Amino acid sequence: MSEPQGAGTGEGSTQRLPVVERGTGTETEPGPYESGVPDAPATGRAGRFWSARRVPAGIVALVLLLLSGAFLYDVAAVRAGRSALGWRRDLARQLAERPVDDTWVLVGAGVAAALGLWLLVLALTPGLRRLLPMRRTHPGVRAGLHRDAAATVLRDRAMEVSGVQAARVRMRRRRARVRALSHFRELDDVRADLDGVLDGAVLGLGLARPPAVSLRVKRPGRKG
Repeated sequence: MSEPQGAGTGEGSTQRLPVVERGTGTETEPGPYESGVPDAPATGRAGRFWSARRVPAGIVALVLLLLSGAFLYDVAAVRAGRSALGWRRDLARQLAERPVDDTWVLVGAGVAAALGLWLLVLALTPGLRRLLPMRRTHPGVRAGLHRDAAATVLRDRAMEVSGVQAARVRMRRRRARVRALSHFRELDDVRADLDGVLDGAVLGLGLARPPAVSLRVKRPGRKG
């Protein structure tokens, strides 16, 4: 019996869909991470993403603006023939009279050193630790995957394994910790299946540095 062609799209109707055969030159190119297709070669170094640090930069800029504005106003007032403000005279006197080993001087120096060290750490580290860089398959394109999304993918793949009752994944930059509960089947068999599934899932994420998988499988605890 031949199938009807050009039928409507209402309920119970049949519509013949176009068929794309291999070798015609019109088929869609498979993705680089599809099963059976080799991964696309990397075209550049996939470094970590750098944070803009807008909040620390804004706070520092605001503090410097207020301090420089106050000092500039006081200097302009003195140049105009007025006396210096009281807080600047008190500050100059305190700096001149207090010894270097005074408690408040040491506390202020410690706070300033800690603040400076914090700013240096922010300036020299990339930040955005929860964003994992992916392999670069095109020169002008960079992509990243959030840790929570990667953990969700691994957890969903682990739950597909027969015998797994629950799974929990903690994703880090270098390691993925997977904890699974198995309520039937032998633990060794479940662990072997999980090893294969999770290794393939990690490679399928397309990360520049695939994390190592730390797997632990156990029985659920007894209730009561």
